[in-house]
Amino acid sequence: MNQPRSLLRTVRSISSATSVSRVLGLVRDQVQSYYFGAGALTDAFVAAFRIPNLLRDLFAEGAMSSAFVPTFTAEREKRGADAAWSLANRLITALVLILGALSLGIFLGAPWILRVYAAGFGPAKMDLAVSMTRILSPFLLFVALAAVAMGVLNTCGRFFLPALAPASFNVMVILSIVILVPILPRLGVEPALALAIGASAGGALQFLVQLPAMRREGFRLRFELALRDPALRRIGWLMVPATFGLAATQINILVDTVLASRFGDGPMTYLMIAFRLMQLPIGVFGVAIATANLTRVSRDAAHGDHVAMRRNLAASLRVASVLTLPAMFGLIALRAPIVRLLFEHGQFDPDDTARTAGAVLCYSLGLFAYAVSKIQVPTFYALGDTRTPVLGSVTSVSAKIAANFLFIAVLRRLDFDPFLGLALATSLAAWINFGWLSIGLRRRLGPMREYGVISTCLKMLVLSALMGIVVAWVHAALEPLIGGAGTAAQIGRLGISIASGVLFLLLGLRALKLPEARALLGR
Repeated sequence: MNQPRSLLRTVRSISSATSVSRVLGLVRDQVQSYYFGAGALTDAFVAAFRIPNLLRDLFAEGAMSSAFVPTFTAEREKRGADAAWSLANRLITALVLILGALSLGIFLGAPWILRVYAAGFGPAKMDLAVSMTRILSPFLLFVALAAVAMGVLNTCGRFFLPALAPASFNVMVILSIVILVPILPRLGVEPALALAIGASAGGALQFLVQLPAMRREGFRLRFELALRDPALRRIGWLMVPATFGLAATQINILVDTVLASRFGDGPMTYLMIAFRLMQLPIGVFGVAIATANLTRVSRDAAHGDHVAMRRNLAASLRVASVLTLPAMFGLIALRAPIVRLLFEHGQFDPDDTARTAGAVLCYSLGLFAYAVSKIQVPTFYALGDTRTPVLGSVTSVSAKIAANFLFIAVLRRLDFDPFLGLALATSLAAWINFGWLSIGLRRRLGPMREYGVISTCLKMLVLSALMGIVVAWVHAALEPLIGGAGTAAQIGRLGISIASGVLFLLLGLRALKLPEARALLGR
């Protein structure tokens, strides 16, 4: 009983901070949609931001984080704090040199890169995307440094501030839009460049806000070049196989971007907003659980305790089902009202809402699998196994590329928006990856039957599906009672619908009597 409570306590700390960041992310998207709508300007930003964001998966939220935390934890446990601080400084030094050079390459090569990534863009749209890409070129370095800071603080038991740090990115983008959009035209500059300026400054701020907390823990930032350090090389070797997995992901995103760029103005923005909405529960719950889980399993791996590792992983998977499955079905049931309330203002019109809501549905079908994969992949890194997640990534991405063309063709014949096929294929790939990783973990750690993972997931699946039906019915029933398209009426209908879903869920959780449910209800 103490285990789910302890895990939920950590998850709550991370989730509360992440919630602030994700809500600010929605506000950022709202401000962006209000000023620029969904068209050529926002598509150019999506394409430009995608280039450093691709590599971010490797250096910020992917292999580097998963390789650094177990190695840093082992150094701290076995050789003491000074050795761990030295490793952090050596990694930061290596990142500044390597990613600084890569950022310069992105700056100089932006026109050629975008000719591949956004082949369907016209000349004006292409020129804007190139300018934005050059402004965003340092972003990769900034977020990589922020990821190192996050790993250090998480290992020291500090979760709230690192989870809150991304909020500074959203704040900078919002301020840049509000402040710079009126000013830039007077200087003869395209106002949409405010998006890129804010994103680049926000990436730097993500790292800087964590430095004082690291200093209080005993860390002192200094240049320390030691490429032969065994711990640093271990991080590098753990990352090498993941580079091949990233290459597969890059091919996937390349295909998505090229295809979306050929569907006219808007689809890239619709997909971006929809994916962001799907990532809200993943960020609040999935990433929070994954962060807490990585710290625990890294400590277990450092002591060679596979029994504790299996027990902690099982607890994380059960908590994930309790938190993310209701979010998945709730988002599916209320996708159109949510998009309408959040984004249908200013330049964002009802057609944009309908097409974005369709993408939300397609992405949401893979939400649970996507969230659980965030927990599974770092567990393999803690075990020193990079091969299994990389092969899973290659397999799922290959399936997605094939599914892209199949779904696009089918949707065209059914007279639906063909770009929705890209989102559907993403969900399919998430489930394939989830299945592959689940089989791999069973082989590495053994079955988790005694920990009730499957039974908890099945119970939550049924309960969450019923909850989705309830909230959809309540929202439809409220249409004639609380009519109108005003913001107050929309908030009223949506608020009552969500409240009814939460009440239904709480009653169901109480009836199920799961340990995680009891711990959650107690909080």
